[in-house]
Amino acid sequence: MPSGTYNFSPSLGSLGAYAFGRCGIRRPAITVDHLADLGMAANLVLADWGNSTPNLWLMSLGSISLVQGTPTYTLPATVTLVTDVYITTNVGSPPPTDRVLFPASRSEYAAFPNKLLQSPPTTWWFNRVLPPQISVYPTADGNGPYTLNYWAVHQDQDAVVGGATGLDLPGRFLMAFVDAIAVELAASYAPDRAQALFAKAQQSIERAREQDREDVTFFLTPGLASYYRQT
Repeated sequence: MPSGTYNFSPSLGSLGAYAFGRCGIRRPAITVDHLADLGMAANLVLADWGNSTPNLWLMSLGSISLVQGTPTYTLPATVTLVTDVYITTNVGSPPPTDRVLFPASRSEYAAFPNKLLQSPPTTWWFNRVLPPQISVYPTADGNGPYTLNYWAVHQDQDAVVGGATGLDLPGRFLMAFVDAIAVELAASYAPDRAQALFAKAQQSIERAREQDREDVTFFLTPGLASYYRQT
């Protein structure tokens, strides 16, 4: 009979010990130095994966109460990408109404002649500074209140080796993660195995990313092409 449980959630230490085994280092041989390298490899892999956004498990919906005449708002420092923005009007008085805002590039936002123009906002610009900011155009007028809602991708939580700490990852990415940290560790401890481990890691991350998507047959897509190609 099957177990009837769904509790498989290994700690970074357990996954790391398995990855070291891929490099020919068995559990009794793992030292404090090995664990320090494991922590570094794990966080670097997660940071690298953050460049392959959007990672759906890291997305959340945030909201900002717009202030009349204020164009720019600071987002949480963990936000790495904003994908969708919509504005809610008639907040607190039914029925509320949602309206999609459209993205602008830095150059397009810079071209707006009066950035303090007041009217219901129609456009947003995500500024990837530290901490990140979002600007709206026009700025909110006095006919609100307006709530700006945004779907954002966040960075992964830190990978911590000690204390049986788990990972900020869904189960479908665990194999890809083990393969990825094995490649990083092999560069230092088993260079002769690195090429084979790299090939396996490429296959597993491709499978995981193939499933990290919304499975729909029809959806609306804002005009983002020019926005994301700007530098």
